[in-house]
Amino acid sequence: MEQMNELINKIKYDEKGLVPAIAQDVTTKEVLMLAYMNEESLKKTIETGMATYFSRSRGQLWQKGETSGHVQTIKGIYYDCDADTILLKVEQTGPACHTGSYSCFFNPIVKEEKKAGAEILQEVYNTVLDRKANPKEGSYTNYLLDKGIDKILKKVGEETAEVIIAAKNEGNEELRYEASDLLYHLIVLMVNKQLELKDIYEELLNRR
Repeated sequence: MEQMNELINKIKYDEKGLVPAIAQDVTTKEVLMLAYMNEESLKKTIETGMATYFSRSRGQLWQKGETSGHVQTIKGIYYDCDADTILLKVEQTGPACHTGSYSCFFNPIVKEEKKAGAEILQEVYNTVLDRKANPKEGSYTNYLLDKGIDKILKKVGEETAEVIIAAKNEGNEELRYEASDLLYHLIVLMVNKQLELKDIYEELLNRR
């Protein structure tokens, strides 16, 4: 605890006793949100293992997800080279943004190139989650979510059959296409059932 206090004392707070705190998804590395902490909220975050911030508008501490259930479980806490910014590596439950988006940073100024790694699964999941919170007219995702579990399961079954057929054919182009369709519909099913990708990652990790 003494060593912990020494580290906390290195943090450089501003004139209001606050320091910006960035929350990052520990699995996908996606930046989720920016909030502020004071010394008390930082200590509480460390003690409870749950992200707790200081509300500048209300002038009081608030634990992320205390009303919504979208809590942030702490996996690591770091401060930068100048000790004036904190980085929280968290396990996010549900969306981090009050709009229903997984991350608060969903308004691009300059958009990065599309990802080609496993992160795309989380990106698709986040998009489906955003469609659920912010329906878009003409969206196929919203069509599935509105129709409900039976329609989603029917599509998962159909796409599974398409994957089997594609796998029997020569080459992999058709299989690549159908497998992508199946993964998309599985993600829609997961969002509908409130099952997160991290739950799948943990299950696979336990099977190693």
